[in-house]
Amino acid sequence: MSVDTDADFSVLDDDAPLDLRLSAEELGRHHEHIVSFVRETVESAGADGAVLGLSGGIDSTTTAYLTVEALGTEGLHGLVMPSAVNSEENMSDAERVAEELGIEYDVIEIGPIADAFAEAMPEAAEDTEALGNVYVRTRAVLNYFAANHENRIVLGTGNRSEAMTGYYTKYGDGAVDCHPIGNLYKQQVRQLAAHVGVPEDLVMKTPSAEMWEGQTDEGEMGVGYDHVDAILALHVDGPLSKSATVRALDGVTEAQVERVVELVERSEHKRAMPPAPSELRV
Repeated sequence: MSVDTDADFSVLDDDAPLDLRLSAEELGRHHEHIVSFVRETVESAGADGAVLGLSGGIDSTTTAYLTVEALGTEGLHGLVMPSAVNSEENMSDAERVAEELGIEYDVIEIGPIADAFAEAMPEAAEDTEALGNVYVRTRAVLNYFAANHENRIVLGTGNRSEAMTGYYTKYGDGAVDCHPIGNLYKQQVRQLAAHVGVPEDLVMKTPSAEMWEGQTDEGEMGVGYDHVDAILALHVDGPLSKSATVRALDGVTEAQVERVVELVERSEHKRAMPPAPSELRV
């Protein structure tokens, strides 16, 4: 697989408050580490390969490129799972990625499956967010349906920024066997994508889970990814106080820091096993 080394350092937004890009050496080490991680995870599970939902976005595309490097083209089965709210552009990008990598893939229209849920509970179907989560969870079921049938594992596409802010559906896109790019902030995922040869238009594509028409990740969170990354790195993961973080980051407000902290705190349940009462000794 070709690696575009010239693109490694050209993926930072000019308005980004903090440069979190990795050095060339660090980038290479992460690249090798993720490829080894995927290969070892499949081997330790006694699996014959992996299944990956392809959305046409940067996270699933980068994961696909790395997985083919780890397992070969026969080791990855892609699922493209459009619904009525998905743009044709994104779905064509998903198929384009599969075809460029030379992997087997299936296109499964999930609308009829989600419609069955809506018909079963029509009052809930009026809730846009609840119905959007049905689409995401339907994709998870199909991923595991294929994986169980083919003795494969299911790969996730979550990055560090999404994991910490809870920007994923519980038991939906969070229902996977592993997250190969889970240690990288969104900014670093874009950098790694360019490094492994993902086309530039996909590297810089506006992120969207497409849970409903016109939805974007950054619009729903209320903070852009570059700002989220910076706040996570300095304040949540790092040692700086709220006020020190605001002073350190150009263009970042206290309200934005508070919003990111709120996202992290409210999504704690997504990063933990379902709770049970403490053990009762009688």
